[in-house]
Amino acid sequence: MGSIGDFWWLIFPIGGVVGGWAARIAAYNEKRRRDKIELERIRATSRAEELRITQTNKTSITKTLRRHDEVNARWFDYELDLATLIEYPMMTDLRDPLTLAFHRAKVHADDLRPADPDDLLDPAAFADYRDAVGEYATAFDAAEREARRRRQTDFSPVERERLERARRLVAVAANDAATAAERQAAYRRARDELEGLIVVPPAASEKLEHRIAAALEPGRGRAE
Repeated sequence: MGSIGDFWWLIFPIGGVVGGWAARIAAYNEKRRRDKIELERIRATSRAEELRITQTNKTSITKTLRRHDEVNARWFDYELDLATLIEYPMMTDLRDPLTLAFHRAKVHADDLRPADPDDLLDPAAFADYRDAVGEYATAFDAAEREARRRRQTDFSPVERERLERARRLVAVAANDAATAAERQAAYRRARDELEGLIVVPPAASEKLEHRIAAALEPGRGRAE
């Protein structure tokens, strides 16, 4: 039986096999390292994109909510101000197609507006709400433009005289310098003049009535 030294020639093929394994293991480990780095890069990019999209969506949501509020504020100038409404009575005349379209669009947009703005992060919900606000704004613009063009031209001369009397009476009813009795009487007469002519929103009546009621409180208003 020969000594180990007799098989010295086996060192070369075995060494080659071991070296090949070592190289493959090193290559495999390097590939895993690169794959982990790439995976982390992809995850970081994905997180950054999600954050960008969320921020963009919130910006769009804020802009749409603001636009909704702005159109509502323009409508409140009519709904809460009886004197302005007398000047442009078409804004509450639902017999007019433009007025009806605007009021329907307002109801639709209001219905789609959630209490929590984050609910609009859902793409479908936001798209529906954004489109509804756009339709509301467009419909309001059209109705207001026509109302300001017509003013009181749809009324007869006699009816326009009643509207003018009502406008003057509303001014007295809203005048803090007038006595409570004067304001109450002016308000009642104004409502009589407007009866059958224009639709007075409850909000406009309530606002004026509250101001008159406040004048009746002790220490409020001018002594009679």
